[in-house]
Amino acid sequence: MNRFLSKFFSDNRKSAIQNPKWVGLFAIVVALTVCGARAEAQQATKIPRIGYLTGATADGQTARIEAFQQGLRELGYVEGKNIVVEYRYAELKPARLPALAADLVRLKVDVIVTSAGGMTRAAKEATNIIPIVMAQDSDPVGNGFVASLARPGGNITGLSTLAPEISGKQLELLKEIIPKLSRVAILGGTSTSTSTAQQLKEIELASSAFKVKIQYLSVQSSKDIETAFQAASEGRVGAILVLAGSIFNSNRPQIAKLAVKSRLPAIYSHSQYVIDGGLMTYSASQLDLDRRAATYVDKILKGAKPADLPVEQPQKFEFIINLKAAKQIGLSIPPNVLVRADRVIR
Repeated sequence: MNRFLSKFFSDNRKSAIQNPKWVGLFAIVVALTVCGARAEAQQATKIPRIGYLTGATADGQTARIEAFQQGLRELGYVEGKNIVVEYRYAELKPARLPALAADLVRLKVDVIVTSAGGMTRAAKEATNIIPIVMAQDSDPVGNGFVASLARPGGNITGLSTLAPEISGKQLELLKEIIPKLSRVAILGGTSTSTSTAQQLKEIELASSAFKVKIQYLSVQSSKDIETAFQAASEGRVGAILVLAGSIFNSNRPQIAKLAVKSRLPAIYSHSQYVIDGGLMTYSASQLDLDRRAATYVDKILKGAKPADLPVEQPQKFEFIINLKAAKQIGLSIPPNVLVRADRVIR
């Protein structure tokens, strides 16, 4: 364009001097050239803006955010240089989530990344246009976030922790730690939901093989948690298996304390329970899911539609034991089980 303008002036200099109309035309050409250059510069320097929505505190989410940032770096993104991430923390106050999601929508971020189901629901209610990437969800179809795992169909996609076979493995670990275990309480949500039904099926198969009876305790609200533990104690169960669910996730410290108070060994659906004082977990690796969430962000920024990106299931699992919790309930972890743990909290 600059070469064209120079030639234009050179070829028509005499005409411009002789005919005032050329002066106006030159001015228009110059203005268009300058505006075009500015537009090209703005387009070249546009930095993608990502919203990250979590219900946790900044300190409580550090490891997961670092995993997400690692995923971005592996794909060539550097925060503050060629990508910007707007972090929003609900500080363990779910009521704040709608306002935080709405704030990210007002900022017109290019993608919203959600750390769990409650955050995904808040983002879903805030926008049906901006792409949403779930870092994890136990049942994306049952929760109404996607039409199917293979073809999400809307503006939401990402990763799921749904792996029903894990529940059978969890029961097996409880049996290894407590050889005389004969009765286990299962804490879950609505037993008819897709994910819960699948997990219960796996648990029933395992319980039959290990000759363990199952007591299912449905928890519909936070108020039901203490009642469920009381029912477990009255049912003389030897251990508790806590399924995935937003109610349980929001009350992790309470659940860990009740398990200690009831002197019941418990196995949980993800690592944060154990960090918060729970006994153990065998579950999908949250950090691996967070790292992989960055791949969805990358694909969407490069033009892919969430509706066409299949929801992926776990690829990496982790076994974590908290020996402090074991000591509190007077439980000794067999060496052959302890040696298989990916991480031991002492």
